[in-house]
Parts: sequence; C-alpha cells; structure tokens
Amino acid sequence: MGKENSFNKSIGKNIKLARVKAKYTQEELAEEIGISARYVSQLERGLAFGSANTIVSICKALNIDSNFLFNDLINPQNSTSMNNLVNTKFLQSYIQLNTANKQFVDIIVNQLLKLQNDTSKQA
Repeated sequence: MGKENSFNKSIGKNIKLARVKAKYTQEELAEEIGISARYVSQLERGLAFGSANTIVSICKALNIDSNFLFNDLINPQNSTSMNNLVNTKFLQSYIQLNTANKQFVDIIVNQLLKLQNDTSKQA
C-alpha cells in the first residue's frame, strides 16, 4: 500500500471515529456540509481525499480540531502504538457511551488491571 493511500486511510478512520462520536450518519454529515453520502463513504474508507474546504467543513460539522484528523500522520510512532493498543470496534462503542457508563467502564478496567497486577505478583 502506497504512502498516499495509507495517509488517506488514516484520515478516513479518524473522520469515521469523529462522525460516530458526533452521532451523525454518513447521510447527515453529507447533508450538513453539502457533499454526497457516497463521497463521505469514500473519504472514510481512504478512497478519496477531501479538498481543504471539505476538511475544514468536516471539522466544523463534527466539532473537531484538524489535528485530530492528521494526528496519525504527524505523530506516526504514536499511531502505531495506538492502533496496536486500541481495538477500533471497542473504541467506536466506547465513545458512544454516556459519561456515567464511561466512568463505569473505567472503574472496571482499573479493577481488572489491579487484579492482573496482584495475580502476576503472586506468580
């Protein structure tokens, strides 16, 4: 896979994450910024790269900073470790949780880590 295709896929993944978090469908986002839903799909899959105006419109509609979209490209060492550490499906589900449920998940994770550390110390 070429660098350009890899960049497009990275940006597309971040667009999709932000769109899901904002609770937009592809159709709703497309309507909001004046492009087709098909084009939103192509952007998210890395098959297309939006113009500067499109990227700015996406950021405004989703209430995100452009750094969010380009972070994997600017800090590639972070993105590799992040991709290895975070299951995308889990992350997409997590960002849809309300604040109380996110806090609950955080408590469970912390308890599991404590249990894991206690178990490894006994071994």
